[in-house]
Amino acid sequence: MRVDRFLSNLPRFNRQQARLLLVACRVRIDGQTVTDPHAQVREFSRVEVDDEVLQAGRPARYFMLHKPTGCVSATRDPQHPTVLDLLDEPDKDDLHIAGRLDFNTTGLMLITNDGSWSRRLTQPQTKLPKVYYVETERTITAEYADTFARGLYFAFEDLTTQPAGLTLLGPTSARLSIVEGRYHQVKRMFGHFDNKVLRLHRERMGPLVLDPALEPGQYRALDPGEISLI
Repeated sequence: MRVDRFLSNLPRFNRQQARLLLVACRVRIDGQTVTDPHAQVREFSRVEVDDEVLQAGRPARYFMLHKPTGCVSATRDPQHPTVLDLLDEPDKDDLHIAGRLDFNTTGLMLITNDGSWSRRLTQPQTKLPKVYYVETERTITAEYADTFARGLYFAFEDLTTQPAGLTLLGPTSARLSIVEGRYHQVKRMFGHFDNKVLRLHRERMGPLVLDPALEPGQYRALDPGEISLI
């Protein structure tokens, strides 16, 4: 939000007063004096007028986790351990999951307190690919790739999936790239051929790749370069 709009949205300032505060160099964002009314106030910005804090701000946090099996993609669950239980971090209630995985699906999970960042990562409009390694009960044929590329009709949602890319790796293994996250989508796609998915592992979300140094259950903070990719 523009800083002049941020200030004028407060009950104590109108638009003209907000402009005068900026001209008088009385407004600071994250410790820097601002005079430009177009300067941006973000969710994590600290905003001050003189020595009064109008928005305290808080640090944005971003984590990459290697999700193990038997773990719920939720912030709380009465019966099972959750992915947040694996994090040894303060104020975990502020965090949320960007792109869930099924109970027995493993691989890359991204956890943050930055709602705008996670929406850019997961919303269908961005068409960021989610790449999975898949192992199945029966043989995967070339017909699968053709069908997935055309899209599959899901009667329950009354929709056709976006085109997906499939690369065969072996008789019963493949790498699948999708841009959506429908309910049990990968399992349902292979279920179209009556082929049960035995193992499902997410390797990548958009440009972010699971760190091979992370064992199941381990996590690390994203570096600034990785954060800026989204």
